[in-house]
Amino acid sequence: MPVPRKIIIDTDPGQDDAAAIMLAFGSPEEIDLLGITTVAGNVPLAMTARNARIICELCNRTEVKVFSGADRPIARPLVTAEHVHGKTGLDGPTLDEPTMALEAQHGVDFIIETLRAEAPGTVTLCTLGPLTNVALALQKAHDIAPKVRELVMMGGGFFEGGNITPAAEFNIYVDPEAADIVFRSGIPIVMMPLDVTHRVLTHKARVAKIREIGSAPAIAMAEMLEFFERFDIEKYGTDGGPLHDPTVIAYLLRPELFTGRDCNVEIEVQSPLTTGMTVVDWWQVTGRKHNAKVMRHIDDQGFFDLLTERLARI
Repeated sequence: MPVPRKIIIDTDPGQDDAAAIMLAFGSPEEIDLLGITTVAGNVPLAMTARNARIICELCNRTEVKVFSGADRPIARPLVTAEHVHGKTGLDGPTLDEPTMALEAQHGVDFIIETLRAEAPGTVTLCTLGPLTNVALALQKAHDIAPKVRELVMMGGGFFEGGNITPAAEFNIYVDPEAADIVFRSGIPIVMMPLDVTHRVLTHKARVAKIREIGSAPAIAMAEMLEFFERFDIEKYGTDGGPLHDPTVIAYLLRPELFTGRDCNVEIEVQSPLTTGMTVVDWWQVTGRKHNAKVMRHIDDQGFFDLLTERLARI
């Protein structure tokens, strides 16, 4: 029997972050979740740390340790997305305040300590928000980059452009300096851009199947998605909105659902017009060294079948 893959989830929950965490919770045979670190992004840090613990309690996974990380980007004022996720970040269902405690250790130090303690090449970093915590860890502990098995991230875009500006996807835009550090680190990166996530739409029939599971986590997730999708339905005119972050966990579970290619990716950090843009050399025209596997296509129905099946296991 395969050994479960050790991961750290770095997140800024966010309804779609909640779906990603739940997908991991529903997959204990494949995933060994070492801890959750939170970062300021969709909502401020106090709310992301709160929300991660709410999700753990909702899923009866209070043994999972939650660490609070960076409360602001490396070099810029914080930009948040309450206009998408609501004031709490998990708007939609009525959720109890968490009772489990945050860990005392800082999230950045947890990442460093864990990568040093585990065997090299065994821990995967799963980033669902701005890359601030990982970049700070790399700055503080230069020895950890070779120890990372892989960093699987939701962020960026190419053919789809951006979603917070015409050029930039939100997670990269919030802290482009952090993204630049990570993409230059030499860590093997798998990137889930908007080109993939805009293909996984929360159609009403898909959300209804999640609701039909009938458990408290599934009903809460359905209510989160119904709230979350309203913004993108209005923006894109689609049946449902993109479900971004669970693609990261789905890739660990079912990589065959995705197709992409190795590319060079550079992060724009200077231009006021295109700050946070992921400049993806998809057509291999620059000769620059590959530093990321960039996904472009996904079996969207296969993804939702997987998500629904795993939510039913919680």
